[in-house]
Amino acid sequence: MIASLGMYDPPPLQAANDRLWQLIRAGMHSRGLPAPEALTRGEDAYWKAWQSPALVLSQTCGLPFRARLHDSVTLIGTPDYGVEGCAPGYYRSVLVVRRDDPRQSLADFAPARLAYNEALSQSGWAAPLACFTERGLTPTPALQTGSHAASAQAVAEGAADIAAIDAVTWAILCDHNPVARALRIVGKTAPTPGLPLIAAPGADAAASFDAVAEAIAALADHDRRLLRLQRLARIPARAYLALPIPASPEQIAQPV
Repeated sequence: MIASLGMYDPPPLQAANDRLWQLIRAGMHSRGLPAPEALTRGEDAYWKAWQSPALVLSQTCGLPFRARLHDSVTLIGTPDYGVEGCAPGYYRSVLVVRRDDPRQSLADFAPARLAYNEALSQSGWAAPLACFTERGLTPTPALQTGSHAASAQAVAEGAADIAAIDAVTWAILCDHNPVARALRIVGKTAPTPGLPLIAAPGADAAASFDAVAEAIAALADHDRRLLRLQRLARIPARAYLALPIPASPEQIAQPV
């Protein structure tokens, strides 16, 4: 059995996520659902977990869900982090630049070097691409970093000029990572459905939803503040699938 909560699980939050998992696990057991003793971390917490027939619960990103996973997993629900300007369960990205960069408008950064975590990221790639495109601008995807924290670091160090960081991760960086002090927000993307919880095909979605919702409600206030969790929302698969699959960075890359 596999369970992972790796999308918002930097070291300062891991103990809180472990306690959240124990509450979820207890709720699953009380409903007759099997659940592993501990969370899986590291590389095995992502694609290997999402595609495993032994997946009990994991959190993925909206773009992998609609592009590759939606017809081979069970959608459980979407955690709500209370992101400002977003409906329950929705989120957005903040576009960050160096604090001392003299450019002010998003248009000033259209030809600038964009750091993105990966091409199958809603918040790091699809959202900023849509944000630029709807303004008649074309971003310059110059650096793939592998994570939001690494994208923020790349901008702070001058290896890139701008990056899109999902609002929950940005709040976590502001709380726990000094790199945030070197950056400022120059824009925000449109809200989209947040990071969904999934399980293997055939999972009991209703019982799993109730176990997670109950666990979030029972979480200690300190842990809830650390994780920024408020509730579990019901966002239908069609809301995810309604968003387009973005062009890849390679398809729109321009000379830097």
